[in-house]
Amino acid sequence: MLPSGAFAATPQTEAKTPAPAPSIQPYLGRVMDRVTEFRLENGLKFIVLERHQAPVVSFLTYADVGGADEPDGKTGVAHFLEHLAFKGTQRIGSKNYRAEKAVLDRLDTLAKQIRAAEAAKNSAKVAQLKQAFEKAEAEAVSYVQQNEYGRIVEQAGGVGLNATTSSDATRYFYSFPANKLELWMSLESERFLEPVFREFYKEKDVILEERRMRVDNSPIGQMIETFLDAAYDKHPYRRPVIGYPEDLKNLTRQDIAQFFDTYYVPNNLTIAVVGDVNPSEVKRLAQTYFGRYKARSAPPKLTVVEPPQTKTKEVTVRLLSQPWYLEGYHQPAMNHPDHVVYQMIGSILSDGRTSRLYKSLVEKQQIALSAQGFSGFPGDKYPSLMLFYALTAPNHTVDEVATSLRSEIERLKTEPVSAEELDRVKTQSRAGLLRSLTSNSGMASLLLEYEVKTGSWRNLFEELDAIAAVTPADIQRVARETFRPENRTIGRLLPQTS
Repeated sequence: MLPSGAFAATPQTEAKTPAPAPSIQPYLGRVMDRVTEFRLENGLKFIVLERHQAPVVSFLTYADVGGADEPDGKTGVAHFLEHLAFKGTQRIGSKNYRAEKAVLDRLDTLAKQIRAAEAAKNSAKVAQLKQAFEKAEAEAVSYVQQNEYGRIVEQAGGVGLNATTSSDATRYFYSFPANKLELWMSLESERFLEPVFREFYKEKDVILEERRMRVDNSPIGQMIETFLDAAYDKHPYRRPVIGYPEDLKNLTRQDIAQFFDTYYVPNNLTIAVVGDVNPSEVKRLAQTYFGRYKARSAPPKLTVVEPPQTKTKEVTVRLLSQPWYLEGYHQPAMNHPDHVVYQMIGSILSDGRTSRLYKSLVEKQQIALSAQGFSGFPGDKYPSLMLFYALTAPNHTVDEVATSLRSEIERLKTEPVSAEELDRVKTQSRAGLLRSLTSNSGMASLLLEYEVKTGSWRNLFEELDAIAAVTPADIQRVARETFRPENRTIGRLLPQTS
């Protein structure tokens, strides 16, 4: 999802046609001139941005697959695979892969037998098999060089080694000194050439605990999961990226391997290299290392379409929690022409202390401790939600919050936004873009988001003109189209009653 305030343009007046700020456009042009792109014969694409201010390089591998692409009954597999992608390969992380592989296969067999014995309620057999499983797991650990991938990166001066999984995509990233370009090529290409999904069962426990912390033991986590399940009837955006507990428990190492083989194919991966590099050298090394990948068939495309919502939906969850209020409206995907208008609406309503929600609900009325909103939830590759949420202040109710929040939303429909207010959010947006240009990792992320989701990284810069052209009439038109009662989902998180 594009960060709020990533783009903008010069203030406009009623007498002039909006235009990009002259001070920033030439600079953006120079940045675009330093971008090189190429595609290997196997379909894998690279985007390279030269920036020689410091001898460092940021890398981001973008797999165009996320929680929305998971098969029914196997939620959480994309996030699970992300975890296992750090466990190494046949040569990285193993002291003796041939012996390790035999034990990993034996663990899979024992796990299957345990599930069968549990289904048959044969407790004696379950105990016997679990004892054998623990013994095999201890043997498997003896072959593992723990965190070998991370150790190599750290010893070579790498920083920020991490990954994220969203509904839309999985991203792997870190930064290296500029003289470690070939080491990154070797490590990253091998990571997805011959991964070993070792320590699968230990990692399953880690992920289940992560789910308990983020969702099961988190009132707002449970609220969000319930809210999305209500807001969507068919689209997989309704499912949690971390997965449902029962699905996670039933996932197998074979499920991970099958998902990897389906989606981690060269033409579904895009890589950004941003920093102190020579594009010709990047291309040469990419052909050497990533050219080893065999071309594969493109993965299946998600074809599920969410039907239009025809009436207000409401959900209430009662837990040991402070009261929260949520309100969401369906909106188009990132590649829709009105995408920038939704961003501007989000900024007007909830970007900082000068935003309408903060000034009204938090500062003036003091009925909420916080009140915010943003577009593109839980993703923006497909039609999604504009979500608003507020934490109710003591001695006030979610109904008060709902009334005031709705009042601010209705104002956008009935009153044109002033030129001064629109200028303010455009100025904030321009500053946001300039900040992103100072970060290698930030630029790598934005270039790939636009490349994959809109068809070209150039749209990142061309969107500046689109935001400059947004008028009060555009804000009012989109607000009227979107903020309709039949397009609304309401969520209330209320304290448990005795």
